[in-house]
Amino acid sequence: MQHRQLAPFSPDFLWGASTSAYQVEGAWDADGKGRSVQDARTNFPEGTTDYRVAADHYHRFAEDVELFAELGLTAYRFSVAWTRIVPDGDGEVNREGVAFYHRLIDALLERGIEPVLTMYHFDLPQALHEKGGWGSRATVDAFTRYARILFEEFGSKVRYWLTINEQNMMILHGAAIGTAGDAANPQKALYQQNHHMMLAQAETMRLCHELVPGGKIGPAPNISVVYPASPRPEDILAAEDFNAIRNWLYLDMACRGSYNPTAWAWLTEKGIAPEIADSDLEILASGRPDFLALNYYSTATVAAPLDGGGVGAVDGADQQLAVGEEGVFRSVRNEHLPVNAFGWEIDPVGFRTTLRVVHDRYRLPLLVTENGLGAFDTLEADGSVHDPYRIEYLAAHISQMRAAVSDGVEMLGYCPWSAIDLISTHQGVRKRYGFVYVDRDEFDLKELKRYRKDSFFWYQQLIKSDGSEVSAA
Repeated sequence: MQHRQLAPFSPDFLWGASTSAYQVEGAWDADGKGRSVQDARTNFPEGTTDYRVAADHYHRFAEDVELFAELGLTAYRFSVAWTRIVPDGDGEVNREGVAFYHRLIDALLERGIEPVLTMYHFDLPQALHEKGGWGSRATVDAFTRYARILFEEFGSKVRYWLTINEQNMMILHGAAIGTAGDAANPQKALYQQNHHMMLAQAETMRLCHELVPGGKIGPAPNISVVYPASPRPEDILAAEDFNAIRNWLYLDMACRGSYNPTAWAWLTEKGIAPEIADSDLEILASGRPDFLALNYYSTATVAAPLDGGGVGAVDGADQQLAVGEEGVFRSVRNEHLPVNAFGWEIDPVGFRTTLRVVHDRYRLPLLVTENGLGAFDTLEADGSVHDPYRIEYLAAHISQMRAAVSDGVEMLGYCPWSAIDLISTHQGVRKRYGFVYVDRDEFDLKELKRYRKDSFFWYQQLIKSDGSEVSAA
């Protein structure tokens, strides 16, 4: 649809940016913090750093919040490290960790920046992992208790809450994310973990409505529409199947409290359906989101399986690329889309399509909690960082988001990844996403000084214009 006049973003639209605790905070064992599964990781790609220091946001948050205010952010999406609040996941509360997040939230509010709090972003307490992690129903109770602590501590200050970041990626690409566990039947074990996370999410959404007057809560999966490789009916069916497995399994459960029928049929067919206790369906039906958050980087394109059920392969496939599922679909490259330096396809129009499809299916407001371009940025001798490629990427996606608003999609806000440079899950420091450059290398911390990139000034002007000045020029 082509609009003669694009609708404006709403006056209270949240112009934000995002980070996650383990990728930005550092201070991995400071002030009583316990170890998470990310702290315990040893399988980092060769030549990439761990998360022990990251961008040292824990010690430099006041400076960073000043930069966010200068940037003009009206929202900051961050995650709380579970192990800062409850070091072993289900034991004593660490008051120093609680105090840190009070300081961060207070600093944001003082500068007119809305806190958007993610409760869980890939960083399960290591102590719980050693007791079975999400494979144990005890972790559901531990997470619900942790959520209650957050609501009681921060509920008077935080209006927007996110439950679990990219649950679908933890299940579909656990090895890539660094969260997969070992089991005799790994897929069945993963979908049992998935079921437990869904229970925890439902309980948490219900609890938020009980404990936080005016609080709004939703899930934050990674969502993208799936294209068929051709008009062949078999390819269209494959795309529908992958949509169900990748997207609707998670959003149907969050919004409707029930398993998507196509996804459930696939789980049953493969013998990997989770065990469901008698009380689970009631619990799942009790939690309802107020909005849907979604992370979007690219779309997926799939075709029907090859004869004999083969799925083929896409070089460099990671959590943003479909890898294929025997007897269901195979992943293919979309020849109509360019790719970035890391092989991810760039599809701004697919962003508009994704927003439209999700809004039409669930009729809830949408909050974009990740969207961005990782790149090899260069700090010049004069302290400047020229990143026109990032500006071009963001401008194209924001333009399509405005078109989606004109299509009738209700948007709460846009929080691209990331506010400042942090540690990428796959490529360490060198893959940079931020509006602010953090001067460090993989193993040389230098002074961790902050520098404003060209994209900083571009986004600053865009926010001042309420999103009307989107041009990358």
